[in-house]
Amino acid sequence: MKTFVIPIAGCLAFCITACTSPKEEHTANMKYPQTKKVDTVDTYFGTAVADPYRWLENDTAQETGAWVEAQNEITAGYLSNIPYRDAIKSRLREVYNYERLGTPFRKGDYLYFAKNDGLQNQNVYYRQKGDNGTAEVFLDPNTFSADGTTKLAGLSYSNDGSRLAYLVSRSGSDWNDAIVIDAVSKSVLEDTLHDLKFASIAWKGNDSFYYTAYDKPEGSKLLAKAENQKLYYHRVGRPRSEDVLIFGDDKNPKRYLDALVTEDERFLVIVATNGTSGQELYIKDLSDPNSKIVTMVGDQDNDHRFVENVGPKLYIQTNYKAPNNRLVVADIAAPSKEHWKDLIPETKDVAVFSAVGGKLFAEYTVDVKSLIKQFDLTGKFDHDVALPGIGAAGWGGGKKDAKEVFYSFTSFLYPTTIFRYDIAAGKSTLYAQPKVNFNADDYEMKQVFYTSKDGTKVPMFIVHKRGLTLDGKNATLLYGYGGFNVSLTPVFYPSLLVWLENGGIYALPNIRGGGEYGETWHKAGTKLQKQNVFDDFIAAAEYLIKEKYTSADHLAIKGGSNGGLLVGACMTQRPDLFKVALPGVGVMDMLRYHQFSAGPGWAPDYGMASDSKEMFEYLKGYSPLHNIKAGTHYPATMVNTADHDDRVVPAHSFKFAATLQEHHVGEAPVLIRIDIKSAHGASNLSKAIDLDADQFAFSWYNMGIVPPLAKKDM
Repeated sequence: MKTFVIPIAGCLAFCITACTSPKEEHTANMKYPQTKKVDTVDTYFGTAVADPYRWLENDTAQETGAWVEAQNEITAGYLSNIPYRDAIKSRLREVYNYERLGTPFRKGDYLYFAKNDGLQNQNVYYRQKGDNGTAEVFLDPNTFSADGTTKLAGLSYSNDGSRLAYLVSRSGSDWNDAIVIDAVSKSVLEDTLHDLKFASIAWKGNDSFYYTAYDKPEGSKLLAKAENQKLYYHRVGRPRSEDVLIFGDDKNPKRYLDALVTEDERFLVIVATNGTSGQELYIKDLSDPNSKIVTMVGDQDNDHRFVENVGPKLYIQTNYKAPNNRLVVADIAAPSKEHWKDLIPETKDVAVFSAVGGKLFAEYTVDVKSLIKQFDLTGKFDHDVALPGIGAAGWGGGKKDAKEVFYSFTSFLYPTTIFRYDIAAGKSTLYAQPKVNFNADDYEMKQVFYTSKDGTKVPMFIVHKRGLTLDGKNATLLYGYGGFNVSLTPVFYPSLLVWLENGGIYALPNIRGGGEYGETWHKAGTKLQKQNVFDDFIAAAEYLIKEKYTSADHLAIKGGSNGGLLVGACMTQRPDLFKVALPGVGVMDMLRYHQFSAGPGWAPDYGMASDSKEMFEYLKGYSPLHNIKAGTHYPATMVNTADHDDRVVPAHSFKFAATLQEHHVGEAPVLIRIDIKSAHGASNLSKAIDLDADQFAFSWYNMGIVPPLAKKDM
């Protein structure tokens, strides 16, 4: 993909001002590229809105490439002068250097699992015959490219495990290729299917499958809107030109599609949505070659997910008339939601349902902690699944005749561990526990509930060294997301150990917009309620300061994607409250986000400026790009994005950084770090470690803190 072409000297379309080397002190004055401005103006409901850095949206232009090069040069120069940056990176590599195992799963005669020896850029997939066979390498993505930036993006096996279609992502792009192989011999069966995005692959037998695809964009893949996705039927070994269109058209351009075939291969289930929540649901009886696609749910007012079928009975998870989800049964003879019957009713806690081994399982989120209950197929409660503590379970799957389930369990101070659950006995046994060189007893985790601006109680996890003095001087990293019904649960991050062991505090508030308390909690942070998300995050910061965990001079805020929007909005609304801001791959231009890539799918959460004057004014009122004020002291800021991010295009970060550099006053640096050959998240482990090291170093440096790891070398 052609991105950020760097011109030869003398071809720049704007003036580059030489960057001075930063002083040893963290208060170094910065000089930035004098980014050119254009006269672009958009008018919304009679209001003119200038967009002087619109030209940075052109990812293939030489002048954009030159701007990227200039900004990265300044950022690299600043970071290289932080004396303990290399020590942080070295320590991060040490804490990551342990064997990590993914949750195993069975396909055909084999047990498959992912493993990383420690510092491998990509996880390697292994398999073994039965429980006692010798493990062998099945797929090693580290061999896909010389620099380790090509990764495995998905696996789809045929029901009998004999065939596999796996997705390959280059530089982290959402545009993938599908490679179809014989899973036993690993021989490639046909030409690669190119240019798939957000692809769903569902096998029918072992010689055909359904898949979703967009038309190949004519221009930039980075900016191309994700529109007009369609579902096709493909026979292995036949040319793609012969694939049959099953569902989708150009009349619903914003619609995303997902598809699955039931284990008994009787039904094709199709899910259609315009965003990240609210799904239409369709079904086709594959046992009848003349059957039509039947509408189960024709609107997108609620969430619906297929769980299981027993003959003509379909088990559906839904939040229709149940914001925290319930499990219902539908009959193919009368599948519409008016005829659904409760099997497992809604409770006060959010539930996610699954089926394996002839049983139903409900994973409940109880104040952001996992609780799993087992039921029989009639909905009768069997018992709870005993979990090892307070944390988050990653419940596995399996077939109707499975005897066990593999699942993971993790928490901030509990490295991700794999358990095997015997379904008949109802007991878990340890399967694989990593050996991490740290003592969890040296740290403590607590959950507090604080009050947001409108009186809402919001939970927050706080993690730090045991016995830490609460004197308001502790370096604190406040992380958030707050959108798209996503729940942030306690998870073990190796990099977090470096922050904690050096006296840092990590805080994770479960703010509105997420799914921690069901659809009601989610909706309270969408569209004309979006300010609740920022108020919750700001209130979390105020709580940490009030309780003397930290102070405004020692507080860093971090978030990615929708969390990047969160950081951008909060730092522009309350620049006095934070010392450091780390907005990553963020949605910064709320008036134009829907013009690019996956942006149209976010409209159900955000609304669009074209919807109404009220919606336009609301979006403009918090859009990070449009709320940067001249002459304001903003926190020390390091924006991060990547050249291959085709989900939240880097133009969001480019325009935000350029505007911030133009209007910010004071000595705090405003940098942008643009990763190359990476995308919406690091494309490999090396890049992830580099980013963590740079963010930790930047944060401590601008707080005026020398971490203990640096003092060891003094």
